Amino acid sequence: MRARSVARLAAATLAGALAAATIGVGVASAHVTVNPREATQGGYAKLAFRVPNERDNASTTKLEVTLPSDAPVASVSVRPVAGWTVQVDKAKLAKPIEMHGSQVTEAPSKITWTAEGEANAIKPGQFQEFEISAGPLPEADTMIFKALQTYSNGEVVRWIEEPSTDGSEVEHPAPVLKLAKAPAEGAAATAAAGSNNVATVRTSDTTDTEDDARSGWALTFGIAGLTAGLAGLAFGLLAWRRRPTAGTAAD
Repeated sequence: MRARSVARLAAATLAGALAAATIGVGVASAHVTVNPREATQGGYAKLAFRVPNERDNASTTKLEVTLPSDAPVASVSVRPVAGWTVQVDKAKLAKPIEMHGSQVTEAPSKITWTAEGEANAIKPGQFQEFEISAGPLPEADTMIFKALQTYSNGEVVRWIEEPSTDGSEVEHPAPVLKLAKAPAEGAAATAAAGSNNVATVRTSDTTDTEDDARSGWALTFGIAGLTAGLAGLAFGLLAWRRRPTAGTAAD
């Protein structure tokens, strides 16, 4: 009976450890996102659209990203992706914007990346990043990039839902870039004078995201839980092996 109790305890401990190891790893749904999440109004930024494949039986073959017409940018250039073609469409602006002292009447409106054959598509369990350089960024609080993700089986996932006003999660959120106001010239000069020549990192060059941080912590805690569970199993088995046997003084 004692052996069975120890075995049950060890099994429960191991099961708990395995559960702890997987907590958080799949908690956050894999959405199409834009990285970094923040940039500065009036500047240029390198933006990466991260596209995870969420299907087990199909590959991602196309990504369409619509640039917001209410917060346009005059210039967009794209980084080539091996095995993918890219097309940048332009549209007339309802209100011209100024760039380097000139009036711009049309601006990029949509970018489409298409895989050149199934071999280059994003396979199950993989992700791809599609990078652009854009600017000058508008004087707006946010830029919302509505995206369409097409799979090899014909399914189209529409990542087009804007953030909810009550803070609740939406099912298919669109990638959102928050824009901060540029510091005033006086404030910028003061900050530069007091920086003591310490190098700074531009927001537009930052590629780490909050999702990466959460996933890293989740994996860390998961591994710690698994280690603790295996240690408990070892101690339990050791105690069972050292149990008193028949004919000893304990009996």
